[in-house]
Amino acid sequence: MTFSIGISGFVALYIFLLAAFAGWVIIGRVPAILHTPLMSGSNFVHGIVAVGGIYALLNASSVQEQVLGFVAVLLGAGNAAGGYAVTDRMLAMFKTSGHAAAHGKVKRLPVKKH
Repeated sequence: MTFSIGISGFVALYIFLLAAFAGWVIIGRVPAILHTPLMSGSNFVHGIVAVGGIYALLNASSVQEQVLGFVAVLLGAGNAAGGYAVTDRMLAMFKTSGHAAAHGKVKRLPVKKH
């Protein structure tokens, strides 16, 4: 018994357009201050893109499909790596220096008096 999943070109294009529109609507409604935490929380989506690209690359039968699969893997992996780099930089902003934390002294920001 063999199991095969095939998606025709129009169905794949339809799914892509629905996903692109849904992503545009969802991200468009997120306030600017939440974009970085949202990106750090959704890095797994980029991993799914990379895995989908690997699947497309493994099942490619023409040069165009191979190029498309390679670009999908490249962009998905780059997006995931960039997302984790931005998350690391964001979390580094909230860390205190090791010396001040060891002595229980934390720098406080000056308070402006009006």
